[in-house]
Amino acid sequence: LSDLGALELRQVRRLAAEEAIFDGLVEEHHYLGYQRPVGEHLKILAYAAERPVACFAWSSSLPRLRLRDSFIGWSPSVRARNVQLIAYNNRFLILPWLRIRHLATHLLGRMTRELSLHWEQLYGHPIYLAETYVDRSRFAGTCYRAANWIHLGRTVGRGNHAPTTQPTRSKKDVLVLPLHKRFRALLSQESGAS
Repeated sequence: LSDLGALELRQVRRLAAEEAIFDGLVEEHHYLGYQRPVGEHLKILAYAAERPVACFAWSSSLPRLRLRDSFIGWSPSVRARNVQLIAYNNRFLILPWLRIRHLATHLLGRMTRELSLHWEQLYGHPIYLAETYVDRSRFAGTCYRAANWIHLGRTVGRGNHAPTTQPTRSKKDVLVLPLHKRFRALLSQESGAS
């Protein structure tokens, strides 16, 4: 890890050349490919010596997620108003030619320390909780756990608008990381975030 030198995280959304690099790397090397995000989102490129080493995509959170909502303990009306204060890590890619111990955990730690600042610069409000879903048929989620993310449980394998109660997707582990020590109180404010 020390051989990489200084790592820099750059928010590249709306920066045409770097955003095109980000989109291309994710499309080419992430198993889910690239999907054009809807709503508030960030694209972060991690650089070492001016060369990309990793990509993070963050987007607006799902409006409802039973495990997360129970963990926070908020009411449906407060959730509807404040869910914008949660960011969903929908893509995390370390470029496949890099095999560096602890790089994923180190980058996750750096990214989550800077996430709210990047979000606030672009959208004018902070983020108090980060979340992600790990497909256990592919990954163990080790780097998230090593970066102190909290495992809340496993999804039931249906989307929010599934026409049936039967699983239609792979079940995923739900992990969250509080970004503020008072995250529950801040997310549960009746009058919205300050």
